[in-house]
Amino acid sequence: MVAAVVVWWLLERTTLGFQLKAAGANPDAARTAGMNVPRLYLLAMVGAGLLAGLGSAMPVLGQNLSLTTSFAGSLGFDAITVALLGRATPLGTLLAGLLFGALNAGGVQMQAAQGTPIQLTEVIQALIVLFVAAPAAVRGLLHLKGKAQNTTMAAKGWGS
Repeated sequence: MVAAVVVWWLLERTTLGFQLKAAGANPDAARTAGMNVPRLYLLAMVGAGLLAGLGSAMPVLGQNLSLTTSFAGSLGFDAITVALLGRATPLGTLLAGLLFGALNAGGVQMQAAQGTPIQLTEVIQALIVLFVAAPAAVRGLLHLKGKAQNTTMAAKGWGS
């Protein structure tokens, strides 16, 4: 939770966060604005590596007590699903992670207590992701326009 707050603060309240988002959205424009895009890419990858290490340290230090080749083979896929569900925002990812963690832990408890199949939680997770991703997929397949975004013009540009 602390890491999510730190990432939110970094991305939303600092110049470095603005530069990271600008370089990710349009590297050519960021380069034109005087930003060092390769340095920003390196910082983004180092930060992502730090967060991934932090995320994998908890199971290793708390449950397994060692890092083996069979450790958490699906952890990366779960992380992608959680980021998709959280709309790639720190708060959304935190809430989606709590939801998926509760489903995983609750699925094991339901299986132990009532004999409910563990695959039921996987189906529920898949349905959640499907319903979250479905509107964008339908718009893309049917070439429909989404809701109108901010239609005000910030600057007219050359010759307008």
